[in-house]
Amino acid sequence: MSGITHRQVEANGLSVHIAEQGEGPLVLLCHGFPESWYSWRHQLPALAAAGYHAVAMDMRGYGSTTQPQEIASYSISHLIGDVVGMVAALGEQSAVVVGHDWGAPVAWWSALMRPDLFSAVACMSVPYLPPIGALPEGTTMNDLMRIKANGLDYYRLYFQEPALADTELDADPTRGMLGMLYTISGDIVHDGVHPQGWDGHFPLGQRFIDQLVLPQTLPAWLTQADVDYYVGEISRSGFFGGVSWYRNINSIPAILAPFVGSTIRRPSFYIGGDLDVIAGNTPDSIAAMKAALPDLRHCELLPGAGHWIQQERAAEVNEALLAFLGSLDA
Repeated sequence: MSGITHRQVEANGLSVHIAEQGEGPLVLLCHGFPESWYSWRHQLPALAAAGYHAVAMDMRGYGSTTQPQEIASYSISHLIGDVVGMVAALGEQSAVVVGHDWGAPVAWWSALMRPDLFSAVACMSVPYLPPIGALPEGTTMNDLMRIKANGLDYYRLYFQEPALADTELDADPTRGMLGMLYTISGDIVHDGVHPQGWDGHFPLGQRFIDQLVLPQTLPAWLTQADVDYYVGEISRSGFFGGVSWYRNINSIPAILAPFVGSTIRRPSFYIGGDLDVIAGNTPDSIAAMKAALPDLRHCELLPGAGHWIQQERAAEVNEALLAFLGSLDA
């Protein structure tokens, strides 16, 4: 893509692939599952044109970034460490951190832990969740998710089974990648396939990959070249790294326990789609986020949009994000 350059950067013990464009204050972009830097292809040039140094990482386990083989190497501590390490590796003293999907909690909690380093935080599709502290002895995050699933399977639980989700997705990366992009987009609602959207629950005993729907025609926001790039990247890296983020969910409460009672006081931003039901984008979560963040400057759900908000509605997301960034100097 014109104007976007690529390089490998050593950060937090990894070789991290970054795509970057522009000069100015650092804006660090963190993608989620099962994506790559490419999810920010519409934001990089917009940020650069507005006077920012926009950097999109291939996150740990993805693309051309190192893919550790130990599941424990994908804990939230490691993921936050990668973001912190990238700021230092780029020679900067501060950054605005931006996250989508799994990249959102990484960005939120990076800003919570390091307000000295992150001057602001902007997240998409996953609202801020304050640390809840260590759970009662014998209780795990998985237990809470099973209760909520009410007898169904749930993708976050399914992904934690050894060599299950990653094996089936690796066997058919096109269905895995394109199926994810379509199944939790706004288009699956508009097309009448999932009238309420898909929330990630499905009958016990079924395979995750079989829940994914392939579109008859590609959505307007997704080209065949986009699909080919995504599939090529995930075929090269495999799904193990991305799935392993989920395999560390149970460790999150204890890691965040020291920050119970704290909040993000730096300027913050949230945008999502009102048809996105996969990752906690609920009215209750939005209300809790508003109550928790004292400087939440933008909070919006775009009508008709699904989970892939910065791709489905790139122009609107760019406009809102740039307005937020502009407010930081006001």
